Amino acid sequence: MAGAVGRAPAPLVAWGNFLFKWRNTVFPVVMVALFAAFRPLDAAQGDAAGWLDGAGFAAVAAGSLLRVMVVGMAYIKRGGVNKQVYAADLVTGGMFAHGRNPLYVGNLLVLAGILAIHGSPWVLGAGAAFFGLSYIAIVAAEERYLAEKFGDAYQAYCRDVPRWRIRLKGLGATLEGFRFNWRRVVIKEYTTLATTCLMVLALLGEQALYAKGGLAEAMPSLAAVGAGMAVTVIAALAVRVLKKSGRLRENPV
Repeated sequence: MAGAVGRAPAPLVAWGNFLFKWRNTVFPVVMVALFAAFRPLDAAQGDAAGWLDGAGFAAVAAGSLLRVMVVGMAYIKRGGVNKQVYAADLVTGGMFAHGRNPLYVGNLLVLAGILAIHGSPWVLGAGAAFFGLSYIAIVAAEERYLAEKFGDAYQAYCRDVPRWRIRLKGLGATLEGFRFNWRRVVIKEYTTLATTCLMVLALLGEQALYAKGGLAEAMPSLAAVGAGMAVTVIAALAVRVLKKSGRLRENPV
């Protein structure tokens, strides 16, 4: 209900504020721990691995595309200020007219895809529970802050726009009304996209190692994975150099 916006339990808000500050450390540690603790599902273990890989790739692609659309149309400062929740303005345009948390929905799709590619039921269950609850807490913390700062304007926005669902009605008109800023996407998203690619490639390499039964047998697959990783790292470094040198700017002079 709209009246409950910004009134989540205090412990949930406190956990959300903690995760907002430390998520770039906590989330990778949890992901690596899960992947290290459980063997990935691979082709040698049955057809389910192939189906999960396909679903995982689709989810990763959908989540990444959603993030690209959000950043390219109407950008918000995602990291807050001093790693604390902050918003100078209430952003309601672009994809934020169709969902209150489109970036987080994109993140959850990407995470769900990576968990699916791994394929272990334990990883799927534990990962889905941890990351799902984590984003619920982060959103609760953000809603508390936004409700206190923007008051009735934020409450009205919450009544009109769903929290987690991406509303498709009117999306065509929204896309036509915005000029897509591809430079901003490259500058703001290159590390996220590169990290996602590296994680997926690492999982594929691990799957190949188990499926082939040894390092020598898996070497052709591992070589392809290594080449993909090298290309990804080189591309990310190239964007970083262009960004730092000022040759790649969000708004060219």
